[in-house]
Amino acid sequence: MYKLCFFVPDSHVQAVKDALFTAGAGRIGDYEQCCWQVLGQGQFRPLPGSNPFLGESGVVEAVEEWKVEMVVADELIQSAVVALKQAHPYETPAYEVYRLEVF
Repeated sequence: MYKLCFFVPDSHVQAVKDALFTAGAGRIGDYEQCCWQVLGQGQFRPLPGSNPFLGESGVVEAVEEWKVEMVVADELIQSAVVALKQAHPYETPAYEVYRLEVF
């Protein structure tokens, strides 16, 4: 089992979650579409050659973003990350994948 965490602007939070749920992420026992999310502030500065969804090259941008966490079964993690990247508006989405131990 894995935990997938990602950061996404409010405009796309539901679309990205839906893509991941369709890929099978967010299943815990007899429940599906399970996740946890919190609103925070992200910061970045696009470098020359980038194609930012928000902001402009060379300027620091601070935006409200959701951090969303959900579990993903071992056999689905690769397809879930592909779904995340396809649905996410950012050129390079920020995400984390953690391997979970079963107790």
